[in-house]
Amino acid sequence: MIEALRAQARAFLAVWVTAMARRAWTVTILALLTTLLSGWFVVTHMAINTDTSDMLSPELPFRKLGKALDAAFPQYNDNLLIVVDGATPDLADRAALKLAQALRQRPTSFRMVQDIAGEAYFRTNGLLYLDEAELAKLADQLAKAQPFLVSLWRDPSLVGLADILGLALEAIAKGQAGPGLSIDPVLNALAQVAEASNQGRFASLSWQNLMQGDDPAKPGRRMILTQPALDFGSLAPAKAAMREVRKLALELGLTEDNGIRVRLTGSAALSQEELESVEEGMGIANILSLLLVGLLLVVGLKDWRLVGAVFITLLMGLVYSAAYALFAVGRLNLISVAFAVLFIGLGVDFGIHFALRYREGRDQGQDQLGALAWAAENVGGPMTLCALSAAIGFLSFLPTAYIGLAELGHIAGMSMAVALVANLTILPALLTLMPIAAKPLRLGKAPPPTGLVVLRHARVTAIAALILAGLAVLFLPRARFDFDPLNLKDPRTESVATLFELMKDKRSGPYSITILAADRNQALRLAQDLEKLPEVDSAVTIADYVPKDQEAKLESIEAMALLLSPLFLAERGPQPEPAARQAALTRLTAALKDHPGPAASRLAKALANAKTDSESLLRLEERLVGALPDRLTILRQALSAQPVSEADLPRDLVAGEVAADGRTKVKVYPKADLRNPDALVRFVTAVRAVAPDAAGTPVTIHEAGQAVVAAFQTATLATVILLALMLAIVLRKLRDTLLVFAPLVLAALVLVPITVIFDLPFNFANVIVLPLLFGLGIANGIQFVARERLEHDAAGLMASTTPRAVIFSALTTMVSFGSLAISSHPGTADMGLLLAIALTLTLASTLGVLPALMRVWPTNKTATP
Repeated sequence: MIEALRAQARAFLAVWVTAMARRAWTVTILALLTTLLSGWFVVTHMAINTDTSDMLSPELPFRKLGKALDAAFPQYNDNLLIVVDGATPDLADRAALKLAQALRQRPTSFRMVQDIAGEAYFRTNGLLYLDEAELAKLADQLAKAQPFLVSLWRDPSLVGLADILGLALEAIAKGQAGPGLSIDPVLNALAQVAEASNQGRFASLSWQNLMQGDDPAKPGRRMILTQPALDFGSLAPAKAAMREVRKLALELGLTEDNGIRVRLTGSAALSQEELESVEEGMGIANILSLLLVGLLLVVGLKDWRLVGAVFITLLMGLVYSAAYALFAVGRLNLISVAFAVLFIGLGVDFGIHFALRYREGRDQGQDQLGALAWAAENVGGPMTLCALSAAIGFLSFLPTAYIGLAELGHIAGMSMAVALVANLTILPALLTLMPIAAKPLRLGKAPPPTGLVVLRHARVTAIAALILAGLAVLFLPRARFDFDPLNLKDPRTESVATLFELMKDKRSGPYSITILAADRNQALRLAQDLEKLPEVDSAVTIADYVPKDQEAKLESIEAMALLLSPLFLAERGPQPEPAARQAALTRLTAALKDHPGPAASRLAKALANAKTDSESLLRLEERLVGALPDRLTILRQALSAQPVSEADLPRDLVAGEVAADGRTKVKVYPKADLRNPDALVRFVTAVRAVAPDAAGTPVTIHEAGQAVVAAFQTATLATVILLALMLAIVLRKLRDTLLVFAPLVLAALVLVPITVIFDLPFNFANVIVLPLLFGLGIANGIQFVARERLEHDAAGLMASTTPRAVIFSALTTMVSFGSLAISSHPGTADMGLLLAIALTLTLASTLGVLPALMRVWPTNKTATP
C-alpha cells in the first residue's frame, strides 16, 4: 500500500514538473506577477511588535497580573524617561525645570510630564526628607557661609565675589576668622572653574555642593517621566517624540558644551531603539546572507544558469513567505523577523538538490524534460520529507505559550511549503528557459578521500562517537538558561546604556516587585511583613513619602531660617559695569597672592591667566556665581517648610502610588543584585510566599523563564516524536530511522558542552536551536538514507553527488544563519551563532558518523527511496 502510494507520488511529481517545464513562459510570468503583488503587500503592511512581554501568552497568570497593574496605572505605560545629567546639581536642576516646562507646552506630543523633584511641594518641604544628621550638617555649613551668602545675595557678580573673598582673606590674615574656618575648599572650587574656563572647557561652580559640604565636583542628575503620543501607524512609534525631546534640549542649550547631557530611556525608547537595532542587524544579515549564499551557489553549481535559476526562485519564495507572514500573523516580532534569513538558508537547499540532480540527469544523456522529470522522481520525495521535517521543527512551538517563537515557527514552517512548491514549480520553468548542456561529471566511482577514511575506520569512528556522546552527557547539568530580556538588548544604544547606569541605584532600576493591595491599610500590613524577609531591602508604600521626625526637623529648619533671615532681607544692587568686573578681578588676584597656601596660589594663577575682555569676564562670572541666585531662592523656599501629611503630597505622586479605586502599591526592593539569576529566584520566591499576586520585572523574568523552558521541552519532545513517526511511516525500517536520528542526537549532545565552555547560555531567542537541530538536520540523514537505498551501500552513497549536495546545502544554511551573528542586536546574534554551531555539528556528524554507522550496520536489501 505504502509502496503504491510512493510510486504514485513520484509519478505525480514527474508529471507536475514536466507540465511546469512545458509551460515555462506562462509559469515564469505568473510567478513574476504574483511576486510583484506580494512585494507590494509586504511594503504596505509591514509591522513589527517590539514589546518583549508580548512574546508570551497573555493567558499566563503573571501576564494577567502585569496587565492588571498596567490598567490600574495607565500613565506608566509606553513612557519616555528623560535623564538630565549636569556637571553640577545646580545645572541639572535648572536644565530639568526648563525642559519640563517646554514639554508641558506640547500637550499633543506629551500627554503627561512628571517632574516630581521640581514640584513646589518638594521645593518647600525638601529639607524634611533629609535625616537629622544631614540636616545638622547643612545647618553647620550655612552658619559658616552666612557672611558670604549675605554679601553675594546683594551682589551675585564677580564684584561681589571679589569683595567678600577679599574681606575673608583679610580677616584670616589678621587672625579674626572664626575657629576652624577654612576658605581653602571655596578657593579650590573657584580655581577649578577658572582653570577650565581658561582652557576652553566648560565648568561651573556648584553652590549646592558648597552649602552642603559635598565635593564641589560632584555632578547632579534629574529625571523627567513623560508619556508621549506614539504613532502606532508607523514602524517607528516613538521616533518623532524622541526627536522632539532632543530638538527641545538643543534649542534650550542643554548640551554637553554647557555642562548638560540629556538622554532617553524608558519603555518607549527601549522599544524604539531595539526596533532600530533589529532592523539594522536584520538588514545587514539578509544582504550578507544572500551574498554568501549566492557565492556558494556559484562554487557548488558551477554554472551561471543553474545559479541564476536557483537564486531567482529563492528570492521569489522569500517575497511570498514575507507576504504570507504579514497576511496570516499580521506583524512580525523581535524573533520572527529572523524568518527571512532562515528561509534563505533553508529554501536554497531544495534548489541545490534539485539542480544538482537535474544536472546529473543531463550528464547521463537525458534530454531536458527527461532530466527534470528524473530529478523530480528522485529528489522530490526526499525534498518533501525535508520540508515536512523542517516544518515540524518550526511548528513544534505552536502549542506552547511562547508566542514569540510560535509566530516564528508558524511563518518559517509555512515558508518551507512555499520553498518546496517554488522549487517544484518555478525552478523547472526557469531551468527550461535557461537549459544547460550535458557535461560528464568528474566524479569517479570511488568515494572522496575523506569518505574513504570514514568507511575504512567505520568501527573506530562509531566507538569514538559513542565516547564523545558520553562525555557530552556530563555537561547536561551545567547547561544554563538566561531569560533576562535586558541581556538581549543592544548595550550600545542610548536607552539601554542609560538604563544599565540607572540600575546601579536599586530605586532607579527595573528590578523591583510591585504588589497591588486592596487599600492603604492592607498595603501597610503587607509592607511590614515583607520587610521582615532577609531577601528584602525595603518595601515602600504611599505612607513612606511622608517625612519622619518632622517636629525635630522643623525646629532645625526654623533655626536656620532665623540665622539666614538677614540674608533674604537685603536688597539686590544693580549689575556692575565691565570695568568694575575687571577691577574686582585685579584686586582679588592681588589679595590672593599675599595669602599663603596652595589654594590661594592656585586661584591667583588661574585669575591672572583669565581673559579680561567684557565677554570673557561675563562668561566667567556666570560660571562662578550664575547658579547662586536660583540656589538661594530654592533655599529660601525650603526654609518655609510646614508640617505635612499624605493629603499634602503632590497629585502626580499620589496618582502613581494609589489607583483611582483606592488600590495601593507596595514596591519591594531587593537586597541582592538581581542580575544574579539565583538571587532573583530567591527574591521572587520569598516575596510571593507573602504576596502571591506580586508582579514586576523580577516576577516576569522568573515566570517567563519557566514558560520558555516548558515551551522548549514541549517543542523538542514534539519534534522528536513527530519526526520519528514520520520516518517510521516513510522509511519503514527501524535501522534507517535510527541511523537518521543518531547523528542528530550526537550533535545535540555535543552542543551542550560548547554552550557551557564558551558561555553561550540558552535564552529567549536561541532556545529554538534544539528543536530546529532535529527538524533541519534530519534532512541530511534523509538524503543519505535515500541515496544509500538507490546505490545499495555506503560506498556508493559517498561516491554519488549526494554528499556534495548535502555539503553545499548545509554550507548555505550555515552561512545564512551565521550572518545573523553579526547583528548588533544580541538576541538575534545569539540565535544566529548557536544555529550556525548546531548545523555545523549536524553536518560534521552526518558526514563523519552516519556513513560509518551505515558500514557497521549495513542494509539487508535495497529499497526504493
